[in-house]
Amino acid sequence: MAGGMVPMVGAGKQYAGRLTQYVVFACIVAASSGIIFGYDLGVSGGVTSMDDFLSKFFPSVYRNEKAADESAEGSDNYCRYNDQILQLFTSSLYLAGLCATFFASYSTRNWGRRPTIIIGGVSFLLGSILNGAAQDIAMLIIGRILLGIGVGFANQAAPLYISEMAPANYRGGLNICFQSATTIGILGANLINYFTGKIDRWGWRLSLGLAAVPAFTLTLGALFLPETPNSLMERGQLAKGRKNLERIRGVKNVDMEYEDLVEASRISNAVQHPFRNLLLRKHRPQLVMAIFIPMFQQLTGNNAITFYAPVLFKSIGFGDNAALYSAVIVGSVKVLGTWLSLVTVDRWGRKILFYEGGIQMILCQLAVGTIMQMELGAQNTLDKPLAVAVVVLICIYVAAFDWSWGPLAWLIPSEIYSLDIRSAAQSVTVAVNFAFTFLIGQIFLTLFCELKWGTFFLFAGFLAFMTLFVGLLLPETKGVPLEEMDLIWKKHWYWKRFVNDDENDIELKDNKQSSLEA
Repeated sequence: MAGGMVPMVGAGKQYAGRLTQYVVFACIVAASSGIIFGYDLGVSGGVTSMDDFLSKFFPSVYRNEKAADESAEGSDNYCRYNDQILQLFTSSLYLAGLCATFFASYSTRNWGRRPTIIIGGVSFLLGSILNGAAQDIAMLIIGRILLGIGVGFANQAAPLYISEMAPANYRGGLNICFQSATTIGILGANLINYFTGKIDRWGWRLSLGLAAVPAFTLTLGALFLPETPNSLMERGQLAKGRKNLERIRGVKNVDMEYEDLVEASRISNAVQHPFRNLLLRKHRPQLVMAIFIPMFQQLTGNNAITFYAPVLFKSIGFGDNAALYSAVIVGSVKVLGTWLSLVTVDRWGRKILFYEGGIQMILCQLAVGTIMQMELGAQNTLDKPLAVAVVVLICIYVAAFDWSWGPLAWLIPSEIYSLDIRSAAQSVTVAVNFAFTFLIGQIFLTLFCELKWGTFFLFAGFLAFMTLFVGLLLPETKGVPLEEMDLIWKKHWYWKRFVNDDENDIELKDNKQSSLEA
């Protein structure tokens, strides 16, 4: 794949170059930041189901769980883990990530994508060490905040880095390596939880502390990454940017792509306040996608299952080991789903995956909700065949998520923004993602307690709406070079009314006025 010449086609232009081994290596290293993100997504749910962890940090939840196990009277399958502080342990990371992403926007734009990834790796490394050594709730939450800062920086920079490094015809597959790494991290966390759950007293410490391994690997690997040509040119380093462009494309004749990057950099540098520029009417399509795509990703309900899979499985009647083992099965399916997306996204396009995944998830949510409505009361547990059926349905559901909304909600935003608003818009995307991840993590157990089986019907309703949203308002971006991406909005049936070639940026107007006054 890295050897032959592959013209990069899109929007009427063909850039010279090929997919080089250098680019593949750089994208894999950057995508490995997804491992630390996925590891934390997966590890928290398993740890919060461990008795030693609960008895040390959340004794009231531990007592409630044991009372429910010993006697059905007064217990409630849907409410046994409903505790705001327990949910804060999971969700605090994403609140910190939300705040960190705006600092990461400055870092990404002014220092580059590579340094931002390094900052993320170092912060996550410190947070994982603190969590593994935690002695009280305060130490635990501080560690989670450091993890959140790390994820905020890494998730801001890594998808942008990959999209800017990759040739247009391979951008989808390479960018999905980030989501693939995320699912590998989730699977790794579930496997580790399964084994450490059998270790008395300190098994949870091992689960939390081992997050330092992928964090160290990412930080070390990022030291050897090149900076993207887009970032170098945006910061005025044109000669170095061209040299890097020639290296990553594997050819000397990069004039067409280089000229487009120079022009994009010129426009970007004329904008001193990219967040204000993002509010312009002509950027309305990108702003809408920056907000709604990451929001909808969380409203699928996938992260609720990822966070609390062992808790959910224990609620329907599995024992400790069976619940953790079922979470491992779900994690394995997530990896397979993402790999399917990786090999199809640049062949079939983005929208067909959205359609198929959305419909499949809707059906699975409705089926799980129906089973729980009819068979799972407040005190009883599901019969084994029905419990297994729920696990199978959840596996089918997460597979659909991981070849649709999982990877595409990171890919689409990273490729649709013009360079002048790219860092700002990506910050909005990551911030919205973290805001709703925090919301889901903080309220899911309470929602599960209050709505019970209706929780799954609620997520099915969200899925129906977001599938319709994508069908009507998202254009296909397969094979379109980043510097030509504005053309897809000009051709879209709805968004073309907002894109006006004659509208000048606020910053350009300010610069012109300043020049006249001088």
